Amino acid sequence: MANIRKLIADLRRKIGYHNYRYHVLDDPEISDAEYDDLFRKLQKLEEDHPELVTPDSPTRRVGAPPLEEFGTVTHRVPMLSLENAMNEEELRAFDERTKRTLGSDSHVTYVAEPKLDGVAVELVYEDGMLVNGSTRGDGITGEDITQNLRTVRSIPLRLHHEVGKPTDGNAGPPWVEVRGEVFMEKDAFVRLNKGRMDEGEPPFANPRNAAAGSLRQLDSSITSSRPLKFFCYEMGHTEGFSFSTHWDALQAVKRWGLPVNPNIEVFEGIQPVVEYFRKWEKNREKLPYDIDGVVIKVNHLAYRDLLGIRSRSPRWAIAGKFKAQQATTVVEDIEASVGRTGAVTPVAHLKPTNVGGVMVSRATLHNQDEIDRKDVRIGDTVLIQRAGDVIPKVVKVDLDKRPRETGRYVLPSRCPVCGGEVARPAGEAVARCQNVACPAQLKGRIAHFASKRAMDIEGLGTKLIDQLVDTGLLLSFADIYTLKKEDVASLERMADKSAQNLMDAIETRRKTTLARFLYGMGIRNVGEHLAQVLARRFQTLDSLMEADFDHLEIIDEVGPIVAESVVRFFESNENRRVIEQCLDGGVELTVPEKEEQVPRLLANKTLVFTGALEKVTRHEAQDLVEKLGGHAAGSVSKKTDYVVAGPGARSKLKRAQELGIPILSEEEFLRMVEG
Repeated sequence: MANIRKLIADLRRKIGYHNYRYHVLDDPEISDAEYDDLFRKLQKLEEDHPELVTPDSPTRRVGAPPLEEFGTVTHRVPMLSLENAMNEEELRAFDERTKRTLGSDSHVTYVAEPKLDGVAVELVYEDGMLVNGSTRGDGITGEDITQNLRTVRSIPLRLHHEVGKPTDGNAGPPWVEVRGEVFMEKDAFVRLNKGRMDEGEPPFANPRNAAAGSLRQLDSSITSSRPLKFFCYEMGHTEGFSFSTHWDALQAVKRWGLPVNPNIEVFEGIQPVVEYFRKWEKNREKLPYDIDGVVIKVNHLAYRDLLGIRSRSPRWAIAGKFKAQQATTVVEDIEASVGRTGAVTPVAHLKPTNVGGVMVSRATLHNQDEIDRKDVRIGDTVLIQRAGDVIPKVVKVDLDKRPRETGRYVLPSRCPVCGGEVARPAGEAVARCQNVACPAQLKGRIAHFASKRAMDIEGLGTKLIDQLVDTGLLLSFADIYTLKKEDVASLERMADKSAQNLMDAIETRRKTTLARFLYGMGIRNVGEHLAQVLARRFQTLDSLMEADFDHLEIIDEVGPIVAESVVRFFESNENRRVIEQCLDGGVELTVPEKEEQVPRLLANKTLVFTGALEKVTRHEAQDLVEKLGGHAAGSVSKKTDYVVAGPGARSKLKRAQELGIPILSEEEFLRMVEG
């Protein structure tokens, strides 16, 4: 066992070193194949000896179960925002204020760095191991996104040098908090968006939004799939170490294995800082990532203490902001684009123009309200702006240059892809195609229809759906029930056995509940709970399809918005045709027990589940609540009757305690529902 332990430790050390060479220094020493071989060897050893797995193992970057919600973290040292300098004069004014406060006429030493357009985070290392990661939040309290930050390859799970061994002064401290920026490089962002659009997903607006959205995933495996990077730019609270300058602290974190932007420089006086600002404003497009300015910080930490802080920003740092990137061009056309959810979005096709080094030919107009507000028309001369955004926006129209023969643009009433009805529900800004078989939204709808909480067709995942749609074998989710084994087996990466497994899965799920079928159809505003409410109330699909608005609206928990969505969905001839094809294909809907026949042990009770459940799954528990006449809610409020708390319960449990809501263990909940 000692030899195995030593071999595992050696593999982890090698993998950590090569991660550092690749992700931090951008100077790999081995090929990808050699790295993969080391990683597989470690995985195999840890699978054979699970008792030797440690939290800082490279194999543990992903694997935590999805979170119910993010917890909160209080920063020991507040993560303050920065005052902005909008031009060179304001940078010089900052220098004058700094010297005046310090009582010095001599040059102040500054550290200057590119201001990345990313997401600020804090990492906490204890005895060299990453123990916590959080967002900036309001500067005092942030969200706990530790398991997501663990997936960012350039963030070390363990600092390089063993704590307590002063090897050339490089040992990591017992406790250190570092701040930095998580970001996405521009080329990686383009690839990510292309993949999303190929999958029928809406593209991210810009790399910053993509990074922020990736870090806020409750499922860390999604974050792991995103091309995120990290640069450290500041040190927070430390124990066991101290530094006299910010520059020295940055050199230390680099030795510990944390990446630091190579373009950070130290200067004597404000003039070279101004020249640095000019350089990067001119050359910002040459960087692989977006920046919107430069950050200037006083280097000597003792001077920072003298300068102090304001309520929300330090007096020892300032952000020099670049001018927004703008250009004038002409709107050659406006096109209605249809996304996977049926959302119909107007897109302006522009006469190609260079904006900050990037050729721009398209700009989103968001929705009809935005078009009306700015009065954007085909033929208009418009001012567009990037300002860090990869997808530009139309700032305003030059009315003096408007051609005489122009008319207001109105989104089409019929879908430009399938010809189905386009409707905009009351109170919403987005218009949507109502046809469930619309090719533009087909893949996403089929994936939802086959998902576990809907029809639960095992093996019908997104990659197989892509092939089935692209080859014309699926034109709607009704075609699932007419698939032939030989057609499926002929697809790439499929074989006779896997095709048969899919056929078996489809066959076993032909008989399902009305509630699952309703949820699977993807009716706007009808989730799992409301699908169950409608199924119990109407008993049959025919009864629901014939229900009018007034009949639906009076049902408890339905209301006018849901009623309109349901009526509009079943008014569509295309939707009725797909439903009929499903039934002709052998789908059998079981009739739910009538409401008065169901033991209503939880009638009109609202329960919230938090933490882990051990005897039943979260979904099984929620289904049980709904079956017994109650409502399983996602958040705690004054209307909550009980909170069922398991291991790992956090904010919801705390909220329930504050409101005096009864708290049940899983065992107490199960005894309650057993009557």
